[in-house]
Parts: sequence; structure tokens; C-alpha cells
Amino acid sequence: MFDLDRFEEIWITISRNKVRSFLTGFGVFWGIFMLVIMLGAGSGLERGMMKNIDGFATNSCFFYSSTTSEAYKGFKKGRSWNLKNRDVEAIKNSVKELDCLSPMLWGVRSNNNVAYNNKASSFSVRGLYPDYTKIEQQRMRFGRFINDVDILYKRKVCVIGTKVHEDLFVNKENPLGFYIRVNGIYYMVVGVASSFSEISIGGRAEESVIIPFSTMQQINNQGDRVHFLGATAKPGVDAQVLEDKIKQVIMAQNNIAPTDKQAVGSFNIEKQFKIFDNLFLGISLLVWIVGMGTLFAGVIGVSNIMLVTVKERTREIGVRRALGAKPATIMAQIMSEGLLLTSISGVSGLCFGVAVLSLVGMVMEQAADGSSFLGSPIVPFNAAVQSMVVLLVSGLISGAIPAWRALKIKAIDAIREE
Repeated sequence: MFDLDRFEEIWITISRNKVRSFLTGFGVFWGIFMLVIMLGAGSGLERGMMKNIDGFATNSCFFYSSTTSEAYKGFKKGRSWNLKNRDVEAIKNSVKELDCLSPMLWGVRSNNNVAYNNKASSFSVRGLYPDYTKIEQQRMRFGRFINDVDILYKRKVCVIGTKVHEDLFVNKENPLGFYIRVNGIYYMVVGVASSFSEISIGGRAEESVIIPFSTMQQINNQGDRVHFLGATAKPGVDAQVLEDKIKQVIMAQNNIAPTDKQAVGSFNIEKQFKIFDNLFLGISLLVWIVGMGTLFAGVIGVSNIMLVTVKERTREIGVRRALGAKPATIMAQIMSEGLLLTSISGVSGLCFGVAVLSLVGMVMEQAADGSSFLGSPIVPFNAAVQSMVVLLVSGLISGAIPAWRALKIKAIDAIREE
């Protein structure tokens, strides 16, 4: 005869177990999902920041003159001085760690200082060497950059930024060979450029007019004066070492006290990049700590439900032990159940997290205007592999304690239990 009460009891037990399994699995699902989302967000932030500095030499340092803070060799404190062409040559000859060196001059940016035909606007003007492209990489839209022949013969040529080209040449035609007027003097356009990086020295390349350094020195009656110096270190050389040695040469060339920390101004880009690296390392560490904490909470839930399952299946385990089942078989069964529950929930969370990040990435790419500091939130492959390893280890751990509990059950006691 059909026992309705017994059927209801079995059905309630099955339903309760399904609900417990679902809620526990959701804890693991949510833990791995949050870990993936945070890893993607951290990766997107790093990609966005690195994109903004892409093309700029990470081992570069820069120098400029300031007033002295110490009296030295008959010169009074507070003396003003200037970098000279001789300093450039002395640095090239004395500093073996130097890879490239580019002196710079700043021009006057007055109202409508750059003109072509009836179009005029205000832009930055810089005098550079060809080696400057090794510091700030240029993307050439038309033509070429300044070359050594331009420097040698002090040619009246220029490279204009893409924004200059758009403002002065309304039809966006190829401007090569045309002459523009910069601060009252005509220069032939030999190139149109923009920079890869959002970092710029003396103005963005897109909004600048670049002329040969030697030409600018002569036309602006600068003599042998240098406003600014940019340098990069050879591969494997710390930029701090290069910075210190160049400052020593400049001080010796200009009768500045070696202990004067104010006279020669400088800043080291490599230090800023190291700050970024430490920042991203800290973000990554924080993400893993928070994500692992959330995942660990889900694993504890799986372990608890497996303990309840072992308790409910005490008689079954006892019968199997009595029939000769080996301890390893019992342990493998319990651990495999925990691993299966964790894996299914975790892989679902991982796939859902990747899908969400992909969707967000597509939306960001469509709405991108090139100025965002956030990149596409993509989970790195190694991070995905690490997540899967963590997931599998968590599944094994979640079943280890219940399996150990099952092995402690004596066969005779289990059979007697009601």
C-alpha cells in the first residue's frame, strides 16, 4: 500500500537538499564571479593607464636650469645660469650610460602665432633634435620628422601637429611643401605628426609646431642657450644612475657646487612608472584578497552542506563499509561530490563574469573618445588559469573535511543509527 506520509517526507528531504545545494552553489558562483569582475576592472584600469603613456620612454629623465642655492668658486648664492650647447657635448662625451640626448627650446605662443593664408591660431612652438622621437614616439600622418640634415644646415622646415593641420588646412589636404608662418617667419611643412602617449613635454604634439633646434636657436637669437634637456638611459641602466651622472657633468661645466640640490632641476620619468607599477601591484593584491575572501565563504558553505550530507547518509556509508568498501573509495566519493558542486558553480560564475566583462568592453569601445583612463576590462589568461586552479583546490578542500568525517564512522554504529 502506498505510504503518502513517507513519500512526503522523502520529497521534502529531496527539496531541502536541492535548495541547500543551490544556495551553497550560488555562494561559490558569486565568489568566483566577483573575483573575475574585480580582476577585469583592475586589468582595465591598468590597460587604460598604460595606453595613455604608451610610446613614451620609461627610462627617460629631464633637466633644466634654476638659481643656485650655494656660493661656489667666487659666485654668489642665488646666481642665475643657463644650459649651453657645450653641456650637451660634454654629456655625450662623458656619460657612458647615455642612450640618446635631445636639447629643447620653447618658442613664444602668442595670439594667432601660426598662420596659413587667411587661417591663424595659437599653438606651441618647440625646437627639437631628431633623437627626441626616442623619448616621445611620434605617429607620422604625412611626411617625416626633423632629421640630421635639417639640424646641420639650419633649414627653415617644420613638423606640424594634426590639430594644427586641421585648423589651418580646411580641406585636410596633404600640406607637405606648403609654407606656414610661425611668429612672423615662414617654414616649409615636411611632416604632420601626433604622439602615441598622453604625456607631453612642452605641449601636446597634436597642437605643436616643431622646427629644427639649430634653426630656432639662430632665428630667435638664443645664441647657444638650451631651455631643456631630455635623455634616456641605455637598456639595463637605471635612469636614476643616468640622472645623477648628467647632473654631475652639468654642475662641473657651470661652476655649481656639487652639493647644491637646487641649481639643476630634474625629474625622472622612471620613478613615476615605478609608482604606477606599485599601484597596480597593490590593486591586484587587494583584488585577490577580497575575491579569495568571498570565494572562501562559498567554500565553507559547500563544506558545511557536505557535512550535513554525510550525516544524513550515515547508514548508507555504514552499509558500504560493512560490505567491504575501502576507506579511499568512501573518501573519493565525498570529495568528488564537493568538487563537482564547486566546479559547476565556479565555472558558471567564471563564464558569466567573462560574458559581463565582454559586454562592458564592447560598450566602452563604442563609446570611447580616446581620452578615457579606463581600458577594456579583459581578464588576463594567466588570471583565468589561476582562478580555475583556485576553484579546483577549493573544491577538494570543501570535500576533505566531510570525507574525513565519513571515515570516522564505524560500520556497526552507522547501521544501528536510525
